[in-house]
Amino acid sequence: MSSRPRFTIYVDGSCLDNQNVTEDTPAGWGVVVITGDSGLGRGSGEVVDEDFGKVITQAGEEEWLGAEVGSNNTAELTAMIMGLRWLLIEGGSERALIRTDSTYAGNLADGSWKAKANLELVKRLRDAWNEVSAIRDLAWEHVKAHRGHRWNERADHLANRAASESTPIPLEFWKPGQR
Repeated sequence: MSSRPRFTIYVDGSCLDNQNVTEDTPAGWGVVVITGDSGLGRGSGEVVDEDFGKVITQAGEEEWLGAEVGSNNTAELTAMIMGLRWLLIEGGSERALIRTDSTYAGNLADGSWKAKANLELVKRLRDAWNEVSAIRDLAWEHVKAHRGHRWNERADHLANRAASESTPIPLEFWKPGQR
């Protein structure tokens, strides 16, 4: 990306028990949209929007995106889709960057990797990536998880709270590292 993007979107997923997952395993996603982000992890920039929710695993439900189980991977993929959805609805056509701690989600989104699981969810992710990248310069970058990066930690907080069906701590009271 040649110049600073208009929006940087941090996405993260969370699964409370990522062993022997089923359609009933609680998983959640979080999205934080930032303008003016330097990417250094200190939390520069301003929050434009944030969103979060549970991974829907029941086909036929309104927000079902193709996840068959609640898992960390389906949560990461769902978070990426929701970040792309925000760009389609709210993001205009300016340059955008998605930051994720999941190389799995990033590489499946841009087509660098071929899906071996979560095929319906990945198809929707690829479709969303292609739709968004057709109208703007779009890229993703990996950010290390649980290293104190303010916006990545905020996305993680939102995802964790969604998975546990808890209300997130409001941004003005939240400190990185709070679950």
